[in-house]
Amino acid sequence: MNPKIVGFEELSDRCKKLRDAGKKLVATNGCFDLLHVGHVRYLQGARALGDFLAIGLNADSSVRELKGTRRPIMTQDDRAELLAALQCVDLVTIFPQLRATQFIAAVRPAIYVKGGDYTSETLDEEERAALKEIGAEIRLIPFEAGYSTSRLIEQICKPRPQIR
Repeated sequence: MNPKIVGFEELSDRCKKLRDAGKKLVATNGCFDLLHVGHVRYLQGARALGDFLAIGLNADSSVRELKGTRRPIMTQDDRAELLAALQCVDLVTIFPQLRATQFIAAVRPAIYVKGGDYTSETLDEEERAALKEIGAEIRLIPFEAGYSTSRLIEQICKPRPQIR
């Protein structure tokens, strides 16, 4: 197992040590099912905002609730391993809840990043309250046009002419 993939307790301990050392922590969360270029660019942009990037990865059970019974395509362990392999990612933890409030409380980031498909108004109310409580800045990174897991799934499933 990749040492970047940790449980909540270790996540909390490591993030506290980093904060105490004066590091600027950046956090984000998501499903990251069928990792694509849009995800990679988003995560690189998030990491560039601070010294350390922690990712809260939705567990398979929460992905099913959020995206439907045919998702995720990839298991939580495979998704975590792919994320951990990226140079811009420092820690990954899997969380089963629908909301990232416990993840936010464990990391206590200086900056919390979401994709451009969100606005400060559409961000989950509980997550927004948790971020306000710890004084975290919310930053939105523009959405990468043309890249989405749903679109990728559609392309894979679409009949194509045979390549000779």
